[in-house]
Amino acid sequence: MLHPSGVSLDTTDAVALASERSEEAKATAADGRSLTLECCNADTVRELDRRRPLVNSPNSRLSRDKLSSSHLQGRDTSKMSFQHFIGIDVSKAKLDLAFDEQATTTVVPNDPKGIDELVDLLPEAKSCLIVIEATGNYERPLAVRLVEAGHVVSVVNPRQVRDFAKAIGKLAKTDKIDARIIALFGKLTRPRAVAKTKQLQGELDQLVTRRRQLIGTRTAEKNRQGQAVSGAVRKSIQRVLDAINKDIKMIDREIQKLVQSDDDWKHRAELLGTMPGIGDVTSATIIAELPELGDLNRQEIASLVGLAPFNRDSGQMRGKRSIFGGRGSVRSALYMAALSARRYNPAIAAFSKRLAEQGKPPKVVITACMRKILITLNTMVKTNTAWENPQNA
Repeated sequence: MLHPSGVSLDTTDAVALASERSEEAKATAADGRSLTLECCNADTVRELDRRRPLVNSPNSRLSRDKLSSSHLQGRDTSKMSFQHFIGIDVSKAKLDLAFDEQATTTVVPNDPKGIDELVDLLPEAKSCLIVIEATGNYERPLAVRLVEAGHVVSVVNPRQVRDFAKAIGKLAKTDKIDARIIALFGKLTRPRAVAKTKQLQGELDQLVTRRRQLIGTRTAEKNRQGQAVSGAVRKSIQRVLDAINKDIKMIDREIQKLVQSDDDWKHRAELLGTMPGIGDVTSATIIAELPELGDLNRQEIASLVGLAPFNRDSGQMRGKRSIFGGRGSVRSALYMAALSARRYNPAIAAFSKRLAEQGKPPKVVITACMRKILITLNTMVKTNTAWENPQNA
């Protein structure tokens, strides 16, 4: 049954990401992952002391409605019933909609007025699964608006949608074709839906991303300064470095101010900070770019970040296991945390020493430490427990 406007559409599914910018969009889709948690080493965490301010605070995430939480919580769509599957191809200037598997598409501008027009065209809320292709954050205002209107929305990885199109023999590519492929992709794969989130999430994402950009620019300028011979060039580079350092300090203050302004984020930052090796920058990155922390099991959270080794076997050949994909920004933060934890966190230090004594290569050791830190943090958030030195447990 079509909407009264006579518009028809298609749908697809996937997860959000392809390239560094679309990697941030992955925070909006867990791609059908189970929410069952398998605890990691019980020696590394314990129940919070009830005398501590972290436990059962009236402002903590345990006392709040999950839908009002400032982080995204995916919903499984595989068992939900939908009358329609709608695919939306997103670009900077316009939005192409496709209803179900019909060839007709509708185009509206990608601006507030066009988004309102799109919402008016849609069927009743929760009667359809709306699948949106992640496009460098151009999809964020649309996704937020649709979720606020009560619709079930999935934000998917454009690479997976394109691979799906090739798999079914659809080699031609236009915005209209993409919208129909996205609709079909959603119908067949049922990607995980995103839950309602706050506008503050977008602001925090942008601040963390901007800080990472500034750090990259500062590193490039320092490398140029080390190679510069001209005094005038060195002075010019130093002026740029001074300005960048000033901006980084300003961004850090804004990040901390934003985290402290939200009770849920504040509690999570305090909880993560109890683990040696996790500082303000790492906790802010995890809060902004890994909202699924605590909602997935240990294998799923490691795979989502890109710290799970994948098999490469075929016939008699047994290939070398290696990590692949995931969220590079979170891995970078965990890498720096692992370097610190190997010195100051007794559990990670002992784990790292044991792997080294077994003859594991240094890169394997640091990757394993990153994965152990991530799994421990996942359990801490899931169970609302602070880190405890296993030697004191």
